Amino acid sequence: MNTPHPDILPPPQKILRHSRRGFLRTISALPIAMSAARLASHATAATAAAGTLPQIRFGPHSMSRLVCGANPFNGGSHLSVFVNKEMKEYYTPAQVLKTLRHCQEVGINFWQSANKNFELYQQFVAEGGRMRYISLGTDPKEISPLLKAGCVAIAHHGEVTDRLFKRGQLDEIHDFLKRVRDAGVMVGVSTHMPAVVDAIESKGWDVDFYMCCVYERHRSAEELQKLLGAVPIPVGEVYLQSDPPRMFKAMRQTKRPCLAFKILAAGRLSERREWVENAFKQTFAGIKPTDGVIVGIYDKFADQPAEDASFTRRFGVSA
Repeated sequence: MNTPHPDILPPPQKILRHSRRGFLRTISALPIAMSAARLASHATAATAAAGTLPQIRFGPHSMSRLVCGANPFNGGSHLSVFVNKEMKEYYTPAQVLKTLRHCQEVGINFWQSANKNFELYQQFVAEGGRMRYISLGTDPKEISPLLKAGCVAIAHHGEVTDRLFKRGQLDEIHDFLKRVRDAGVMVGVSTHMPAVVDAIESKGWDVDFYMCCVYERHRSAEELQKLLGAVPIPVGEVYLQSDPPRMFKAMRQTKRPCLAFKILAAGRLSERREWVENAFKQTFAGIKPTDGVIVGIYDKFADQPAEDASFTRRFGVSA
């Protein structure tokens, strides 16, 4: 019998079955199974709301080391089309605003999202929200609307960054970065590859920060065959346990602040509390004291903002 490669993270079969029947059966049971977790987390929420989170310098700003991500808000689970649909149905604009307000209550003061959410951010601010906004982008035409919305930093989108890097065309993003700098906001680069951070550092480009996915999740079938000796079916996103230390090393080798993202392997490590706890612990131990983390929030079944804030207070305080 074939056994999984030891480097591959445990798949989320207990939550998501490959069959539609198994998935629907499991999803229907989730509200009951998670109700206890929801109730238990209220005490954590009350405690978390009373304090503040550890902070880092982010240009002229003081940033909580925990930043709210946006993939769940936008229905991007990186798990399956079924979960994408569940997230989209839950995260109406009103629910996104409610979750953002709760994130603010527990001490999170930055939201990182795609450029398509800037109008929702404007509404959040108009209703009294005080979190700051970081966006991804690739098109210079996006810069002006983002500035008008109050965006304080723009990072070149990691998916495009990595595609260009693999083609030997990384220099093509330099013009976009210069335009962001000329616009007067902080300049960043998002990537899923440690080699991209190393390459930009060697070029000496004028950037303020990096957004670093700790898993290099979009390797080609050929790369996976060479690395693992086999190709998973279907060929999709593969999360390897040996990836985070590689990215942590790249983050430590730059003096610029870095924001680690997908520290929970896009939900694959969210099934058990001890897995979540260990991911926060290992991440904060592996990155610089001047770095932070971006974590997507899906709070339908548990108070994830408060739980993540609690782990950040435990592990994100510099010695």
